[in-house]
Amino acid sequence: MLAATRMAFASCARLLPSSPSALALVRPRAGAVSFWAPAQPPSAAARSSRNLALFCSSSTPSPTDAAVAPPPPQAAAEEAKPSAPGGDEKAEPTVEELAGLLDIRVGRVVKAWRHPEADTLYVEEVDVGEAEPRTICSGLVNFLPIEELQDSSVIVLANLKPRNMRGIKSNGMLMAASDASHENVELLTPPEGSVPGERVWFGLEEEKDRQSDPASPNQVQKKKIWESVQPHLKTTDKCIAILGEHTMRTSAGPVFCKSLKGARVS
Repeated sequence: MLAATRMAFASCARLLPSSPSALALVRPRAGAVSFWAPAQPPSAAARSSRNLALFCSSSTPSPTDAAVAPPPPQAAAEEAKPSAPGGDEKAEPTVEELAGLLDIRVGRVVKAWRHPEADTLYVEEVDVGEAEPRTICSGLVNFLPIEELQDSSVIVLANLKPRNMRGIKSNGMLMAASDASHENVELLTPPEGSVPGERVWFGLEEEKDRQSDPASPNQVQKKKIWESVQPHLKTTDKCIAILGEHTMRTSAGPVFCKSLKGARVS
């Protein structure tokens, strides 16, 4: 190492202009070598600096220099770190959050009749708390006599996009429970005392005021909100409608069906 240092000194000496002062080789501590130059006139010092800089820029740093090199600034080190999984990306909404975007309301069937162009459809006018009743088409002819439908309390999914059902525009859906074979179907029923137009929620009684605003019909369709929520709806062994473990309810109590246990809800 000493021989390499002497060669470096000799190279520097050839590059530097002659001057009364010479570079001095000093040993401040064992194993370390450095150069010290006495003060020079400004012009000579500038030329020496340029020559020495030229030499240093073309030389390979020694192992000692590399060993004591300062660590990179903290900011640069942090920039080099990979971002955490899911960094700033918004988390996917839960089923409960999606269900909160559905506008499920208490309704009352004001009038019902058979669809003139479809043997399996009823047409209903349903009061859902709006200025005028909604027209809704339901495929219940094979499961429910029209007398039971007339003037009944129902649960309505109200923020679906309107659909043309054989020439009649349907503005919503009556929610019902059905068994696995879909041979038995029963309408979901709000508890006595529920008011038409009241919004239904899932959870505890005190969670009523925590409901989010419902999504628009376009959002429900585009984001497939109903399709994501529906598989998690069912009835308990007490015929109460639930979402996962959360009870479907109005301010008057839980929503239920007449007799179907462990049934799917749609």
